[in-house]
Amino acid sequence: MRRGLAVANWKMHGDTAFLGAFAQDFLRAFRCALADARRNHANAAEVVICPPWGYLSQARELFRNTDARLGVQDVATAASGAFTGEQAAPMGRDLGATYAIVGHSERRRLFAETDAVVAAKFRAAQDAGLTPILCVGETLAQRRSGDAIAAVLKQVDEVAAQVGLSAFANAVIAYEPVWAIGSGETATPPQAQAMHLAIRSHLARSQPALASAMRLLYGGSVTAANAAALFAEPDIDGGLIGGASLDAEAFARICCAAAPSGAPP
Repeated sequence: MRRGLAVANWKMHGDTAFLGAFAQDFLRAFRCALADARRNHANAAEVVICPPWGYLSQARELFRNTDARLGVQDVATAASGAFTGEQAAPMGRDLGATYAIVGHSERRRLFAETDAVVAAKFRAAQDAGLTPILCVGETLAQRRSGDAIAAVLKQVDEVAAQVGLSAFANAVIAYEPVWAIGSGETATPPQAQAMHLAIRSHLARSQPALASAMRLLYGGSVTAANAAALFAEPDIDGGLIGGASLDAEAFARICCAAAPSGAPP
């Protein structure tokens, strides 16, 4: 069975004081919530914290003796060079990250990242030893027109065409409907499940073992209140959490919701 995964995407929020307080509050709340979960025969989900780049070293120290892992919110397409302001994937690895978010809807929308750029970042992350979390999702117009699944599968296929489908064996896909990001709106559990099943079924046509093992996350206004219902769906293996991940206690509850009974430790 696939292990649950909860990823905190802090975006451009936080400072030194916030990170120190978050780590203390989260670890206390997570231990309490996890104790309750284990009494109900659930095992721990994998937890990944993605702070702004400037706080990776502090986060590494604060979470050093825990099972939490670190990730970066974006990487450059190049491993080094004269690219003022960019952050290379090997730098993230050097600072303790093991995951990298690529293709987030905000990067696509605000910074005009194309599927080709996202694919290059996916490859750069893997080349540096980071596990890419590939974000895909449809706009509200695409959903209303009935083109949601086609739009999402096209994003997956565009990256697969550049890096090869076998590269997805060491990756995570996060479905984040663009219309739900930061809006307070969220896909219903059946809507989210339908898209996750479509992605998994699409991959299974050529790589059934890969598709079965691959973790698929949901992102889009996930909260402590709706996480359990979303993660109870059979093809949703956890979440890519935005605003709610800034609340230590709420994120702890979300992390425990991502650990369904019977998942491997």
